[in-house]
Amino acid sequence: MRKIIHIDLDAFYASVEQRDDPSLRGRPVVVAWRGPRSVVCAASYEARRYGIRSAMPALRAERLCPDAVFVPPDFARYREASREVHAILARYTELIEPLSLDEAYLDVTRPRVALGTATAIARALRAEILERTGLTASAGVAPNKFLAKIASDWRKPDGLFVIPPQRVAAFLAPLPVDRLPGVGKVTHARLAAMGVEVVGDLLALPSATLTAAFGRFGERLHELARGIDEHPVRPQGPSRSLSAEDTFDRDRPLEATSAAIEQLAHRVWERQLRERRIGRTVVLKLKTADFRILTRSTTPIHPPDSAAALARTALELRRRVNLPASTRYRLVGVGLSHFDDAASAPPAQPDLFGEAS
Repeated sequence: MRKIIHIDLDAFYASVEQRDDPSLRGRPVVVAWRGPRSVVCAASYEARRYGIRSAMPALRAERLCPDAVFVPPDFARYREASREVHAILARYTELIEPLSLDEAYLDVTRPRVALGTATAIARALRAEILERTGLTASAGVAPNKFLAKIASDWRKPDGLFVIPPQRVAAFLAPLPVDRLPGVGKVTHARLAAMGVEVVGDLLALPSATLTAAFGRFGERLHELARGIDEHPVRPQGPSRSLSAEDTFDRDRPLEATSAAIEQLAHRVWERQLRERRIGRTVVLKLKTADFRILTRSTTPIHPPDSAAALARTALELRRRVNLPASTRYRLVGVGLSHFDDAASAPPAQPDLFGEAS
């Protein structure tokens, strides 16, 4: 029997902004750039009371709450806060599966600290996160991942909810069926047509019936209704690529992307330095005004040895875009991949470019 914790930082981006700027505390904060194409990255709980949600167009958020404070996102600061939290989690277990900057699964079946129960560990790590970072986190404790994730949302914000093994069946039975992972609008509608509204209704349906209706996902539904989820917590290795991108306020011609490419190259380079890795392949990404995505890449004989060298390589890749001069672009991105450890990589030589890969 596993002991799983799902930890979820509350309104993460907005909470970091409120932590770092006391004047924002208690106010409806929307993390987003202003502009017709911007979307909400995060909203404080004060802003959520007005119906503002992540991924909502910023213009709609502004209409919903004219008094909202719009703060442009600072992803470097959010990543740093996430690293601080991850370091805290690592004190309790080595089995950590990050889902994003602000949430992760932990397997504490065999923890690094002797606190007796998974619930005690969840309380301790939430308290330590608050003490060391000034951020609140909600946690769910359960025998498996899918239940732990549902539990972490049960008493947000700043809450803790536990589903012990002996309470799994009683907890699931009245749960709306669309709370199960993978049940979206289409599946929910099909289940409703079969008379299934809550998880308890699924228990009355044979596995063969669900499989006939939903294929392999029907088998999964049969298991979830019974609280079965054998997926282990899988610690992630280093990311296979590092990248940064920017969406422009207005579409622009290719030659007007130089400054953005240079800024993005510096952001990617800073992340590479922090991770002590060396990327050998440079990637340039462009999205046209009609949403066509282009990528160009090259693997130089020697990898870039500075942010400026990375920017020069990305600008060189731009020359390989053979679309009409009238084409306008809405997004540009710069990335690195195919990494070596900094300690094992050979010395880099600047200003040498190989053939495109």
